[in-house]
Amino acid sequence: MMRHISSSRRFLAALGAMFLVAACRGGNEPDAYGNFETTEVVVSAETSGQLLWFKADEGQRLASGEVVGVIDTTQLSLQHRQLTAQKSGGASRVTEVGQQLDALRVQQEIAHRNYERIQRLFNEQAATAQQLDQAERDYKVLTQQIQGAEAQRRSVAEDVKSTDARLAQIGEQLGKARITSPVGGTVLARYSDRGEFVQAGQPLYKIANLDSMILRAYVNETQLAHVKLGGTANVSIDTGNKTRRTLAGTVSWVSPEAEFTPTPIQTRDERKDLVYAVKVRVPNPGGIVKIGMPADVRFSP
Repeated sequence: MMRHISSSRRFLAALGAMFLVAACRGGNEPDAYGNFETTEVVVSAETSGQLLWFKADEGQRLASGEVVGVIDTTQLSLQHRQLTAQKSGGASRVTEVGQQLDALRVQQEIAHRNYERIQRLFNEQAATAQQLDQAERDYKVLTQQIQGAEAQRRSVAEDVKSTDARLAQIGEQLGKARITSPVGGTVLARYSDRGEFVQAGQPLYKIANLDSMILRAYVNETQLAHVKLGGTANVSIDTGNKTRRTLAGTVSWVSPEAEFTPTPIQTRDERKDLVYAVKVRVPNPGGIVKIGMPADVRFSP
């Protein structure tokens, strides 16, 4: 089980600049400010049991589909064996009842022919009423036995189907005991340790792909004309020692709807402004870009 959550630490109040400088372009001022975010995935246990093995350590890179842990399945395995034996016994019983039905049908055919023969003899006064009654009883008894055997076979067959369904359910649970990473990326947080008893749905670790990051910024209506989906943008970050580094980014999303200026860092007057959210995808060479890091952006004309 997993759920996606936004990792955006969008507006760090202490930074004092989230987006939007003056509408004028030109000069040295950037077009907008923003913070980096990415999509985080919280991976949860899909079945209950003791965590026998777990290797998702914080900072570790995992490949998509990589096995990172195993939950104890002893009880499930025992149930699977028991049901497998039960299914085998049920299948054998279906075969046995089928063979009995074949024998009864042969006997019924013989009894039917004998009944018809006695009827002819009785009509010719060559057989007694007692003989006719006996032949009729023999035929009807076999008919009832066949009906009973058919009902029994259907019942056993339904039991086998029910066992099959239960086996499939347990097989799925056994598969879920292997914890695999749904996406490739870097482990951001670890919530469980080896030896713990975990419940289905309990978070185990959080992972995100940090190879590229998303800068979320905001532009006003005047600036929106310079922002094009798929267009290029230069994103600048502070690398320390009063130096900055510029990364080439691509506009991956432009909000179709305007919103009021976000509240955490804006004055009451600025709250009246309508702005548009923009996402710029930026490569992250060497992991220099961190979640929540501030940056400024200049859109290419």
